[in-house]
Amino acid sequence: MSSNVPIAHGDITAPTPQNTPLTHAPIAAGLSRPTVPDISEDNEPAEDENEDLAQMAGAPGAIFDLVQGRLADLVGKSSGYIESLPNDVRKSVEALKGVQVKQNELQNQYKRECLELEKKYLELQKPLYERRNAIISGAAQATAEEIEAGSRASLKDDPSYTPPPNDEAVPAAIPEFWLTALRNHVGLSEIITERDAGALKNLIDIRLSYLPSDSLKPGFKISFIFSPNDFFENDVLDKTYLYQEEVGYTGDFVYDRAIGTEIKWKEDKDLTKEFEIKKQRNKSTTPTARDSVNEDMEDEELEELEEKLEMDYQIGEDLKEKIIPRAIDYFTGKALEYDVMDEDEDGFDDLDDDEDEDGQFDDEDSDSEVELPRRRGPPKGRGGSSAGAVNPEECKQQ
Repeated sequence: MSSNVPIAHGDITAPTPQNTPLTHAPIAAGLSRPTVPDISEDNEPAEDENEDLAQMAGAPGAIFDLVQGRLADLVGKSSGYIESLPNDVRKSVEALKGVQVKQNELQNQYKRECLELEKKYLELQKPLYERRNAIISGAAQATAEEIEAGSRASLKDDPSYTPPPNDEAVPAAIPEFWLTALRNHVGLSEIITERDAGALKNLIDIRLSYLPSDSLKPGFKISFIFSPNDFFENDVLDKTYLYQEEVGYTGDFVYDRAIGTEIKWKEDKDLTKEFEIKKQRNKSTTPTARDSVNEDMEDEELEELEEKLEMDYQIGEDLKEKIIPRAIDYFTGKALEYDVMDEDEDGFDDLDDDEDEDGQFDDEDSDSEVELPRRRGPPKGRGGSSAGAVNPEECKQQ
């Protein structure tokens, strides 16, 4: 399974086709920027002139947005070329679509069989996961063979590594193993707050399981196992991720929705609540109509919700594909090396896009420090553990 997966929100199916960026107009690109002398107090423009200048300054951006919006409306619409073909040729085109339907059916069958293969090997790995959990919790003693194999792997990665002494090992639990592993993940490190860490210190295992083959929709479940703690009553918090029945346009499974366990928070311990002090409005003051502002707020809230859902699906995929199988690499930080390599590759792609037709970088960009974007770029702040359905209330569950 790919780590970057297509995502669906209701009728919206990701990845969304990206419109080809418009070439910047000379004014917008800063190529025709006029040079003016400083304005002294004697020749300072009048207020009417200031308003005219402000409107002129905003004109290029408004025109650019208008043109871009018009072009966006044309994406996916027929140009009339297919309809203009002779009938016999059009029938051939329709026949190719029929062939594509059969290809899609085979692709769907292929992905289903891949999912069954994943289930098979997860069963083979379960004894190793149980052994790992026993060592982490200190319930079992590490064997000399396990320690020696680990030391060889460390020396292979770092020839200067100094292995531990060869004296007899005793059971020793690894404190805050899973919290450390999660914090060493590129995306999760940005959303785990200190308040979250207080609860995640009690996380003792993360387990993966797949939904039965006879389920209405394919998918998987992530189970977070906790020791008794001061935050909630649950011993296990499950997050189930459901795929759509048909694969997406790219040939991969598309996320349909996610369902999270209802958390039974202890009194005053709900980590999903944000506490803030708001200035109380004067009760004698009559509120004014703000319909347009409310509409903007609703759009912003919907966009923020979609970002949270997208991040939620990506975190679930990374837990399944990376963190659970290679937990020790995230605990030691070894996995960060490969995550950073992925970021660098994405950064080079972005740098290629910034080149102009002559292969030269934009002067304006070359003067500033180039910051490579994060691979998955979850938005700052809370929200990485939303419940996954479009209903905003479900985002408060996890």
